[in-house]
Amino acid sequence: MNGPLRRLAMLLMIGFALMIGMATWVQVIAADRYRLDPRNPRPALTQSGKERGRILAVDETILAESIPDPDHRGSFLRVYPEGAPFTYPVGWSSREFGETGLEEAYSSQLRSRRDLTLSDLLAALLGEDLRPHHLVTTIDPAVQQAAYEALDGQTGAVVAIDPTTGAILAMVSSPSFDPAILEEEDAETTWMELSTDPSRPLLDRTTQEHYPPGSTFKTVVAGAAIDTGTAGPETTFPDPTEFQLPGSTATISNFDGEVCNDGVEATVEQAFVRSCNTIFAEVSIATGAEEIGLTADASGFNREIPFPWPLAASVFPTADLVDDPAALAQSGIGERDVRATALVMTMVAAGVANQGVVMHPYLVSRIIDATGATVEETQPIPFERSMAAATAGVVGEMMQKVVREGTGTAAAISGVRVAGKTGTSTGVGNLPNAWFIGYAPAEDPTIAVAVVVEAGGKAGEDATGGSVAAPIARQVIEASLRS
Repeated sequence: MNGPLRRLAMLLMIGFALMIGMATWVQVIAADRYRLDPRNPRPALTQSGKERGRILAVDETILAESIPDPDHRGSFLRVYPEGAPFTYPVGWSSREFGETGLEEAYSSQLRSRRDLTLSDLLAALLGEDLRPHHLVTTIDPAVQQAAYEALDGQTGAVVAIDPTTGAILAMVSSPSFDPAILEEEDAETTWMELSTDPSRPLLDRTTQEHYPPGSTFKTVVAGAAIDTGTAGPETTFPDPTEFQLPGSTATISNFDGEVCNDGVEATVEQAFVRSCNTIFAEVSIATGAEEIGLTADASGFNREIPFPWPLAASVFPTADLVDDPAALAQSGIGERDVRATALVMTMVAAGVANQGVVMHPYLVSRIIDATGATVEETQPIPFERSMAAATAGVVGEMMQKVVREGTGTAAAISGVRVAGKTGTSTGVGNLPNAWFIGYAPAEDPTIAVAVVVEAGGKAGEDATGGSVAAPIARQVIEASLRS
């Protein structure tokens, strides 16, 4: 063979090798990536014909499953037996409207692999089970239902966590809707109504919305102050009706416009129990932005938290506050540019409950195969230490006093030591956001909870964290203790 023919043959061989290699890559190695890409219309067209695995609560209550479609042989319908209370975090899987929540995050594990793709055929030849896997979540149906009913249609969110493990017991966003309506004949009209509803029922307020945390953030400030030795529960500060912001004509006052104690001086504990802004503005400046920032960061602020889906950022802008004491004073009471999700504020409470150690929050405890065998199991992992164990004990004692005799008495439960902190933050217009974070039983915590109700809920402009959010937290804690 002469030189030109030899070179041509070599080029043809290289070309065929590249074609075979690319085909193998696309059909085997990258098959799932291309098949699950949202720009690929084929999965949406075939989705209704595929069986998906079940999503189960911690007690194996069925939260989502596929059932045979009575009108189309060989096809399946995705159903959600528990309805609207569980829409978040379960999410939905719809041919027309995509996937959200756990349905989206674990779609590859939940889907049947009987797709006759080359990768699935090879898996079958190797003896792999192509049937869908199932998720066993950490959600406690009793706690989830109690949170949904306690919100009573008010716009807001509730998150409950086992503080010792990070297992999420409840995640409720309100208003909600039943995902079953996405499979009805007029689903497109329904979707349009949901999309344009000013109450935004498609928004997961537990993880996708953040708010000024108000006085619940004083839990972070108190932890930082005690950790650094800046102040303790008995440390006193002047007790004016207004705190003059440094370098500004603006002032900070307490919720009722009165002094915190006697108008002369007040302790940090008194200010925490009565939620006095004037004292905590000064405590924040004395402690410093960097020290508060360290405690905030360890609680979930300014951090990327591993979770099945992206979270709205919880922010304490440390760098912007280092040389701005006026802004720091406002931030120390949970206002100005401080923002937090309900999930992160639950982590704040859980850190105090767990002797200063914040655990990674997680939703799925196990993934099981079609035979019920566990193929993957979540192990509790520490996220960060937010404060020393001794500090957590002191902050916890002050939180108990908030519920016994302070602004959080509506969270009290007979025979149970409940620890908590109320907050009322800037909302839309003149309507405040009502907050409560807490945990119980204080001596051996099994649940930490955060509640936020937007725009005052049914109480409107008269709403406070103590009057609106604390009673919701009480009902959630009671349900958990019964469960």
